[in-house]
Amino acid sequence: MDFKTETIAAAEQVLGVSYTDQERAMMLGNLAPQIENALRRRAMVFPNSLAPATRFDPRLPGFRAPGPQGPVRWSAEDPGALPDNDQSIAFAPVTHLAHWIRIGALTSRRLTGIYLSRIEALAPKLECFVTVTADRARTQADAMDALLRAGTYLGPLHGIPYALKDIFDVDGVRTTWGAEPWSDRIAEGDAAVAERLRAAGAVLLGKSSVGALAYGDIWLGGKTRNPWNLEEGSSGSSAGSASATAGGLCGFAIGTETLGSITLPSERCGTTGLRPTYGRVSRAGCMALCWSLDKVGPICRSVEDTGLVLAAINGGDARDPGSIDMPFNHDALAGLDGLRLGWLPAAYEDDAVTEVDRVALQAARDLGLKMTAVALPDLPYETLIATLYAEAAASFEQLTLTDADDTLSRQDDGAWPNAFRKARFLSAVDHVQLDRLRRRVMEALGTMFTEIDVLIGPFSTGPMLVASNFTGHPCLHLRAGFHKVPTRSELSLAEGRLDLGEAIDSETVFEVPQGVSLWGGLFEESRLLRVGKALENVMDVSSKRPPLEGQGRNS
Repeated sequence: MDFKTETIAAAEQVLGVSYTDQERAMMLGNLAPQIENALRRRAMVFPNSLAPATRFDPRLPGFRAPGPQGPVRWSAEDPGALPDNDQSIAFAPVTHLAHWIRIGALTSRRLTGIYLSRIEALAPKLECFVTVTADRARTQADAMDALLRAGTYLGPLHGIPYALKDIFDVDGVRTTWGAEPWSDRIAEGDAAVAERLRAAGAVLLGKSSVGALAYGDIWLGGKTRNPWNLEEGSSGSSAGSASATAGGLCGFAIGTETLGSITLPSERCGTTGLRPTYGRVSRAGCMALCWSLDKVGPICRSVEDTGLVLAAINGGDARDPGSIDMPFNHDALAGLDGLRLGWLPAAYEDDAVTEVDRVALQAARDLGLKMTAVALPDLPYETLIATLYAEAAASFEQLTLTDADDTLSRQDDGAWPNAFRKARFLSAVDHVQLDRLRRRVMEALGTMFTEIDVLIGPFSTGPMLVASNFTGHPCLHLRAGFHKVPTRSELSLAEGRLDLGEAIDSETVFEVPQGVSLWGGLFEESRLLRVGKALENVMDVSSKRPPLEGQGRNS
């Protein structure tokens, strides 16, 4: 390769560095071998399942693991008699459905039929399912009913139908990753989460839509809709999981989060999403986007439901290099005594703060917990997003190098094709420095969670969306109320920042849900569930249903 110093000078502008003519001249002789080595490596095509040798671990020195696994205790609330209409059954939380199935008032076959009927009627409106496995679901439901008749009860998910985000493999079922190059891909084996849910008795209804390659709500040319406003997307990337759960098309769903993909669609659709601690749930058999960031968690209609699902999918797995084997100990009846609740006052000074945000904070105060104002150091948290770009571009390098990225439906500034191309210009040195910044952020959040047990705030609280995803801390997002807003745009990562969606229609407003987020210490999901359940009871807004049946696409 024949370089000139002018070529190096032009490249400096893209990388944001500046060298002298003498320094450029010194590079001329050894840049070519460096590029040749890069090209030799690029000739190797790695499978998506091959993780890097460097492994992220959210635990800092001095981390103290919780005690050994003990019995998990759930609340014993009596849901009353089985409702006399299918819609009320469909929207019931899993805790209620489990009770009715266990006592024989409801069969899994009937419940599965209710959801399949709703999928047939409403999924085309919502564009929330890629594949419906109706025959498989009925067969599984019949098997669960037979087990129960024989005296075998597998637990609270026995016979409960669910939707699985379409980046998880299920043997013999199409798993498309929401993207055109994989539209006909048939999985050859089950993801760990699918295995564990089947062992717990859950019934697979099908594969819920996912924004292409786990980003946004646009998939294979479709756009998953928010059940509260069909004119806007459900956000993503667990788009179909949140939309289907909010619309009463499944008992619960499984999502994943790299940077907001469980909590953001839960905010928009009014579901309850639990993003567990990084490493708690196995990602084996799941499409890899960012190995050091991807997390698996439940999307439900109530707080306790998320705990039921987490208990079923929790556990170490040697097939996932990022897996961390930790017990999940939870006592729903333990109360809140001794828990310290923190809040970031600066988060409530933002112009975007709503009355719902303030009501949720007051509801937390009314719980009687000790409230502590906390602060985080002034760090460039959002710059960490470059790490996401780099890992995602590596995961799908061949799309960029072969120009197959042109086949993806979304092609704007904030879409993956553009992000992957830009990532080729990221500096390896900067990437190492970002990793050091990540360590500093881990220390900052680690210190904060020695002062408090749970942090409460709006979804977009300060740096918490970015910071807690990069540190691996868990987050529970639940519905807090409703507000009226115009139709909003989709998530964007344009310009290296996270845009949560802005109003694109200022004339028509829709009443849509708004939530509140709770963050906790590493592997302390139980604290989030206890505080979340108490808030859910006080705010009393979780049971309202979207007006799906009377809402047309253009209404």
